[in-house]
Amino acid sequence: MGDGNLDKVVKDVNLDYEWVLLIKEAKDLGMSVEEVRLFLIEAKQTT
Repeated sequence: MGDGNLDKVVKDVNLDYEWVLLIKEAKDLGMSVEEVRLFLIEAKQTT
């Protein structure tokens, strides 16, 4: 599915793989934790 280390962490901690990939992509794009948090809050409010 991808990076072996990431796969192990997802399995060991029981995380949703797609969410982990999205957060990793946000980090790679230079987004801060706070920016991701604000994005998720705003997305939740518009649904």
